[in-house]
Amino acid sequence: MFYQLLRNTHSLTAYIVLLTLCFAVVNAGLGWWQKRKYEKKDLRIGLFALIFTHIQVSLGLILYFVTPLFQSWSAMGAGVMKDAYLRKMLVEHPFGIVAVTLVTIGWSLHKKQKTDAAAFKRIFIFYGIGLLLILGVLPWKTWMAAF
Repeated sequence: MFYQLLRNTHSLTAYIVLLTLCFAVVNAGLGWWQKRKYEKKDLRIGLFALIFTHIQVSLGLILYFVTPLFQSWSAMGAGVMKDAYLRKMLVEHPFGIVAVTLVTIGWSLHKKQKTDAAAFKRIFIFYGIGLLLILGVLPWKTWMAAF
């Protein structure tokens, strides 16, 4: 029961993460190109994206160790790499933590910038790369089939 609740929560929050990250990237890109002033609303947009990605990775880390699939490491060892589904779920998908790391770095770097354009640029670049990595590691078939 706990596993299923955690899995559903992780799947649903993925939508929120994608929406907030897309919104933050588009907002930062527009702010950078339009040479807007970096305001409180821009800060909040980036912060919400950061918070939701951290919630998502926290849920994912817990889920990784409680999933029944995790037992495949003991049973199959390196044989996990031969099964496309297990490889995606146990090896490739967890690399989403790299994306969250990039988002966190982008957040930290943007605060140190002296100009508004530089702050927008840091958010745009780091959140954008993080978003692309997340899109790359999503288990699309499993995720879309769940709903």
